[in-house]
Amino acid sequence: MRRLARNLGWLLGGRGLNAVLSLVYLAVATRTLGLEAFGVLAVVLAMGQTVAGLAGFQTWQLVVRWGSGPDGPAEATGFAVALDLVSVAIGVVLAAALAGTAALWLPVPAELGPAMFAYGAVLACCTRSTPIGLLRRRFAYARAASAEAVQPVMRVAGAFLASAFLPTVTGFLLAWAVAEIAVAAAVWIAALSQERLHGMTISLRHLPRSHPDVWRFVWSTNLLGSLNVGSKQILILLVGAVGGDAAAGGFRVAAQLGQGLMQLAQLLSKAVYPELVQAGSQAVDMARRIATLALVAGVAAAVVAVVAGRWLLDVIAGPQFSGVYWTMVILAIAGAVEMTGASLESLLISAGRAGTTFLVRAAPLALGFVMLDAAIGWQGLKGAAFVVLFASALSVLGLWTAMLSLRIIRLAPEAEADDVSPVLSDPLSEDRFRPR
Repeated sequence: MRRLARNLGWLLGGRGLNAVLSLVYLAVATRTLGLEAFGVLAVVLAMGQTVAGLAGFQTWQLVVRWGSGPDGPAEATGFAVALDLVSVAIGVVLAAALAGTAALWLPVPAELGPAMFAYGAVLACCTRSTPIGLLRRRFAYARAASAEAVQPVMRVAGAFLASAFLPTVTGFLLAWAVAEIAVAAAVWIAALSQERLHGMTISLRHLPRSHPDVWRFVWSTNLLGSLNVGSKQILILLVGAVGGDAAAGGFRVAAQLGQGLMQLAQLLSKAVYPELVQAGSQAVDMARRIATLALVAGVAAAVVAVVAGRWLLDVIAGPQFSGVYWTMVILAIAGAVEMTGASLESLLISAGRAGTTFLVRAAPLALGFVMLDAAIGWQGLKGAAFVVLFASALSVLGLWTAMLSLRIIRLAPEAEADDVSPVLSDPLSEDRFRPR
């Protein structure tokens, strides 16, 4: 728990810097572009992040899980790099498809197509999941946080340059793309300074030979990562498709301010996962305690959003965005709910239940997408925010139920260890959730 607190502190420190700087570049972009043009920028940014999220694999998790095995990190990292190359190819194709058809269903001008494709391709190529996994495997959270701080710093600098010399959507896209390239380079340099990958072979076949369950883990975590994208970026695209540029821009501002807690939930999940992989029989109790503490922190932060939200919107985005206050508050409450589920999600993945986690996340999100059009027609952007809150609440309830089932299995004296999860065949996990 002490190491977890220290690692989470580094993550929160890095995220704190990112949060402060994100307010700066958000203010520059909104005040330079205005509501309509910022809405176009929000749609294009969401498209690029959708490409990266759908095409990318969560390779950091498999590097943490299998990189400590008897073969060392080289075999797991070679497999992860091979997956990264596949994701780059998929991402470039997906960026071309989305950019080529965007004007048909999104509120963006057709002349932005080449810029949209270029931005999506840059995000697809600048994958940094594998080096982040190498750093977290060694618990080098300080080095990782320092490397990732390059992104918000470059965005702020790029936003000011774009505002001064190219105050258009294309100018801000160029700034964001340069920031992605810079942070990817910084993270890889930091990882390779910590990990010398002697004997690494880039291959999709070597690791699965000794760990047949790795492909199931890869697909489950990939689908789960795609769901996380769907709950944020695809939702912005759909809001823009239904409500137009102004709606997309307003929802983006509300989400960036109100969903900070969801980002904290993701940080908590990333910090907890390596600890749960090594926690053995104590993993369930550790996850439950962290979830309880996260609930208290989430409620406190949601109260701050209610009290200070109007002031933040006025100071950062300007009075033209004041109408998204309640949307921001609802999204903040959804973030508080997500905080309680972060450690539970990591627990299930570390126990080989990534497939269960995917189903628990997928069903509420699919239902929410079905409800989105009617919700926007009912309450506008507040309706879209209610959809996010609804999906988050159902998902966390499902995660709690799945966690309780793991606890029952671990405590049942007649249970067999092999019945708990297929991942127990992994030598790193032989004692995880073994009945007492």
